[in-house]
Amino acid sequence: MESSEKPLRMYIYILPNLVTTCNIFCGFFAMIYTLKQNYLYAAYAIVVAAIFDQLDGRLARLTRSTSKFGAEYDSLCDVVSFGVAPALLMFHWALQPYGRLGWMACFLFVACGAIRLARFNVQVNIIEKNYFQGLPIPMAGGIVASSVLAFHELEWDAWGNLLLLCMTILLAFVMVSNFRYRSFKDLDLKERMPFHYLIVGVSILFVVLLHPEVMLFVLFLSYATLGAVFGIFKLGKNVRKIKSSVYAPHKVDDPDLIEDEDGDEPESRPK
Repeated sequence: MESSEKPLRMYIYILPNLVTTCNIFCGFFAMIYTLKQNYLYAAYAIVVAAIFDQLDGRLARLTRSTSKFGAEYDSLCDVVSFGVAPALLMFHWALQPYGRLGWMACFLFVACGAIRLARFNVQVNIIEKNYFQGLPIPMAGGIVASSVLAFHELEWDAWGNLLLLCMTILLAFVMVSNFRYRSFKDLDLKERMPFHYLIVGVSILFVVLLHPEVMLFVLFLSYATLGAVFGIFKLGKNVRKIKSSVYAPHKVDDPDLIEDEDGDEPESRPK
């Protein structure tokens, strides 16, 4: 007698998940080229991974193909591309002379990045969406990658650099901090704005294009530093909680409510 039960099948959206796969491919590529001691290619791969991380959420929202599978998949990919890959790159590129201290600093970066993702996952629909609680892991990975590009452009020696060791440890703690970071989600570029906004945007683009490898590092590091300074000196308000307990969050049945750290409601769950 044949069973009437149908086999369990899972249906997913292909296009946004392919873009997310490009994200983790770039992270894997970065690790391979780190082991080959081609640190410049590895750093560029992490930057490209960040671009794909931005695209998958926006693509899912535009095509109305958000899903919980995509949200979980994106978080797992981010651990690889912006946690493991930058930490491995930093150790092989700069922190090997410190021995155990060097690789433990890199492990701390990975662990805090993973904790950052897990904490944000349980705070979906709890923390206000205009601000992040702690530095987003893609930004932390981008700072590591852009530091490689900046040091290469300026011809600075990174081997055994104490500042890079301190930066790696500080980035780890800032990711799991309660410091308030602007998400810029409330900035709607589709709406009309005062003319001077365009002037500011063109000016920033001009400065970055003058020396992109160095200026990207300066901009990313400034973002992380300002959030930490504001948090330490209690400047501004704390991140507002929509609900008091993070252990009993609102049930999210609508995939459109799943937010990622890029400020989207996409295929990607937060960073």
